[in-house]
Amino acid sequence: MAEEKHKARTIAINTIARVEGEGALRVTVTDGLVQDVELRIFEPPRFFEAFLQGRHYDEVTDIVARICGICPVAYQMSAVHALEQIFGVEVTGSLRDLRRLIYCGEWIESHALHVYMLQAPDFLGYDSGIAMAKDHADMVTRGLRLKKAGNAIMTLLGGRSVHPVSVKVGGFSRVPRRRELEGLKDELLWARDAAVATVRWVAGFEYPDFLPDSLFVALRASGEYPFNEGQIVSSNGLQISATEFERHFAEQQVSYSNALHCTLHGSPYLVGPLARLNFNHDHLSPLARQILAGTGLTLPLRNPFHGIIARSVEILYALEESLRLIELYDPPPSPSVAVVVRPGSGTACTEAPRGILYHRYRVDADGIIREAKIVPPTSQNQGRIEQDLRLFMPRLLNLPDKEAALACERVIRCYDPCISCATHFLRLEIERE
Repeated sequence: MAEEKHKARTIAINTIARVEGEGALRVTVTDGLVQDVELRIFEPPRFFEAFLQGRHYDEVTDIVARICGICPVAYQMSAVHALEQIFGVEVTGSLRDLRRLIYCGEWIESHALHVYMLQAPDFLGYDSGIAMAKDHADMVTRGLRLKKAGNAIMTLLGGRSVHPVSVKVGGFSRVPRRRELEGLKDELLWARDAAVATVRWVAGFEYPDFLPDSLFVALRASGEYPFNEGQIVSSNGLQISATEFERHFAEQQVSYSNALHCTLHGSPYLVGPLARLNFNHDHLSPLARQILAGTGLTLPLRNPFHGIIARSVEILYALEESLRLIELYDPPPSPSVAVVVRPGSGTACTEAPRGILYHRYRVDADGIIREAKIVPPTSQNQGRIEQDLRLFMPRLLNLPDKEAALACERVIRCYDPCISCATHFLRLEIERE
């Protein structure tokens, strides 16, 4: 009877829960073999690349910040670095450190949200973070306070935590006084201890034995864990600058998704915390390396379910890096360096919480944007998510429909897809022929 059941089966998840944005999944199985896996992103197209055309360069940071309420700093950082390449602007010293610091804030708040509210319920058997709070109120409270610590950094440096407004080409519109940064220290010290506890907590979860052979891509910076700079490297030996991105990476439209799929030489690949940690673990702080070693995991990390551990280690690193940068802070004489507009094209790639984020702009002599291209992490991970689901599905085919659907969602949430900010309920539909 089980074989009859699997002759023709479609598993459809109409709305994937606990991800940022609106997506669905459709898996087709025939005679017990997975035929098609389609991650369907049906969030309406947002046309930001077109919106930017014809706008003055100094409007770009405010516009791209609206792409995402969770990782606006990533969009701002990739944009300012690409535009500064065109204008020959170099941001160094304290201004560069402040850019690392605001990026730390974003990693902390984004990772804490995902670890505690989006993915931890999967491992503890709850439908949501709210349901989990009934039995684990202390854990949820810790996660929300960690997120708040990241938001505080973003608010101080960016003017507000959602869609910051202080970032500009050449630096910031305003920089903090030293005492303002020092005002963050007590909470960040608490958060550092909480981050250590977080790594140990998630390392104790039960993980499926799943080791797909992934192609990893991340930035690799000289002497530091990457945020804003570095070479693009891959596990198959690629090492290029952001300027060369489009010679190796290509986007394509698929009929069932409103998001483009990006591939590396035609192959799907993985960006994000697992990839970053695999390439840059030697640049973690000593405490973060020590706590990672205490999990018993060996690098490279290949199990996508271990992404929650990688994110937790990165929360700890970002908190330690924040404290280091605050300690070193010497307010610059000016919040920004002078910008002389000139025509040209520029590219940049930075490390958003979910992986590398590529921007390219072409600007005319008046500073007007004539062309813009943005490749977000989620479009880069879509192919890898589908491929891993295809590999994971055979172990789910004998499960009841509801359990199979929930297991598929668990796999998808490992990659923290950032479609946009929304949370929905799941409805499962199974069609048999």
